[in-house]
Amino acid sequence: MSKADIHPDYHQIKVVMTDGTHFTTYSTYGKEGDTLTLDIDPTTHPAWTGGDTKLMDRGGRLTRFKKKFEGFL
Repeated sequence: MSKADIHPDYHQIKVVMTDGTHFTTYSTYGKEGDTLTLDIDPTTHPAWTGGDTKLMDRGGRLTRFKKKFEGFL
């Protein structure tokens, strides 16, 4: 015996990237025809673009980490 209404509504939405380009996809976000505007996407986020590899040392945490594990490998 299964429950009929346990699955979320799956419908088409419009996704707008940070550069203004857009595409239509299926999602459980919002309702049919809603627009999801992204603040971060693969065209701008350093995780996908390779970005700046410089690490910020806030409060000496990076220095302490490096000192603790120096010579580990």
